[in-house]
Amino acid sequence: MPDAESVRDFYQDVAGWSASPVDMGGYSDYCMSPPGAAQPVSGICHARGGNADLPPVWLIYITVEDLDESIRRCLERGGKLRHPPKSMGAARYCIIEDPVGAVAGLYEAAKE
Repeated sequence: MPDAESVRDFYQDVAGWSASPVDMGGYSDYCMSPPGAAQPVSGICHARGGNADLPPVWLIYITVEDLDESIRRCLERGGKLRHPPKSMGAARYCIIEDPVGAVAGLYEAAKE
């Protein structure tokens, strides 16, 4: 979205969520957490960089054990890798497109 800050402010006011900025190199996207939550439940991202060609949508993230293996299987089954793996702390994620065009994130939690 072109103005992530206004959407961040909207959900802070409407849902009581708190925002944690994520440095994207020159701007910040936001991880959003509901009151009392230990982990964020959503992200609000600018339409820049790897997100420039995505419409404003709620993007689900699917937790996987092995991100690289899941990407391999995605490609093998006719899916596409929309955005390559990126680190967020010790966790990693990517964006895929399934064979019919639906977009989702794959998320590999930090290894303990």
